[in-house]
Amino acid sequence: MLDSAPTERPGRVRALALLSLAVLLTAACSAPADGAPGGDPTAAPPLPGPEDSNGENGDDGADDGSGEGRDDAAHNDGPLGDRVVVIDPGHNGGNARAPSEINSQVEVGNGEKACDTVGAETADGYAEHEFNWNLSLLVQDRLEADGVEVVLTREDDESVGPCIDRRAEIGNEVEADAVVSIHADGGPESGRGFHVITPGEVAGLTEDIVEPSALLAEDLRREYLEGSDIPYADYLADEGLDERTDLGGLNLSTVPKVFLETGNMRNPEDAELLSDPAWQENAADAIATGLVTYLMRD
Repeated sequence: MLDSAPTERPGRVRALALLSLAVLLTAACSAPADGAPGGDPTAAPPLPGPEDSNGENGDDGADDGSGEGRDDAAHNDGPLGDRVVVIDPGHNGGNARAPSEINSQVEVGNGEKACDTVGAETADGYAEHEFNWNLSLLVQDRLEADGVEVVLTREDDESVGPCIDRRAEIGNEVEADAVVSIHADGGPESGRGFHVITPGEVAGLTEDIVEPSALLAEDLRREYLEGSDIPYADYLADEGLDERTDLGGLNLSTVPKVFLETGNMRNPEDAELLSDPAWQENAADAIATGLVTYLMRD
């Protein structure tokens, strides 16, 4: 887990700049790009500038999966203070040592799947679970700087799980405005690029979240393509979007949710970027901007 942040966050100015950009994007994007469902976001309300917030951190303690021990920004102390986002860092560092637990079957709404998996890694041994965790914390910092309440589905990168059904439950329990599950793919070495996975329609489960999740995917796809220097995946999906009905994390969600496969860890070009801390900062900016743009639609 990262050390506690200083009382005055350098990242706050960056986050407010991202929010201002998101306001402009929300006003400009009167209709999604081709391949995404239609919908006109409402005009964004005026937002406070940096002088309207003291930038001080609060210590709200920890909830299940909230990142215990972190010195987080006070909730409701920013322009998006009434919003809740769940960030789901895929896999976990302890999964490899608990095969019986992570291989146990759980119900995913239309069948059963393993509780969790170990995840991918680069040729140099950089593990996906570690990458997911690091990037999730960076996105968390950016969102919290503008008052968003952020809940993580796991507390560290050493534990086991939680299972995919529990990850979905966490978002449901806090009635999240948006959930993004952060991953990096383990595709063919010759293929590169990112894609966003959206829930398909599963009768009795996902009907209410298909459309808002597609809008969330569109906002994330646009900003990630612009800010990450990683193209759409060329080995699966359709222009960076992939609708699926076999993922418990999506099937069991009652709130808008997507999976972001940030790149292919087995591709040398993608792996070089994914392993670069400076690139991770830029990627976190892009993801946070996409999420804020979606949150500003209401």
